[in-house]
Amino acid sequence: MAEVTLEPVGPERREAVANLFQLYVHDFSDFWSERQVELGEDGRFPPYPFLDTYWEDPERAPFLIRADGQLAGFVLLNTHSHSGKPCDWNVAEFFVARHYRREGVGRRAALAAISGRPGLWEIAVARRNAPAQPFWRGVAQAAASGPVEALDQADGNWNGLILRFRVA
Repeated sequence: MAEVTLEPVGPERREAVANLFQLYVHDFSDFWSERQVELGEDGRFPPYPFLDTYWEDPERAPFLIRADGQLAGFVLLNTHSHSGKPCDWNVAEFFVARHYRREGVGRRAALAAISGRPGLWEIAVARRNAPAQPFWRGVAQAAASGPVEALDQADGNWNGLILRFRVA
């Protein structure tokens, strides 16, 4: 089993996250009901519009995920609430490269990101991303210091599952 670590990302490593975001958008496009993002003439997806805010806003935290020291993905945390209810932390974006999936890398990375940050958490999972729902339910159950509230939301804020739980 790979050793999984989170590496805080300073602005000097911004490009690594931006590059990984290309793979993330490619994978996530399977769950869009229509083509929401087109490839540019340079063969790349448009850049993530909020990426720079992760080094400007103290309520955001970017991390690279490493498995046995090798780059394996990223996790972006912020305080945005999809439910409209207050929360202290939110898993904004989460990506693990395909060759590390089904090895527990994602679960250990998610728990590492969540467990060190007490407060009220929210994780939103897109309705069409059905394969991710059991993963995130399991992570929430493992991280929560009490019950996990599961909301099924379909409005202008979010369309899908929202998990809300407290970490002590």
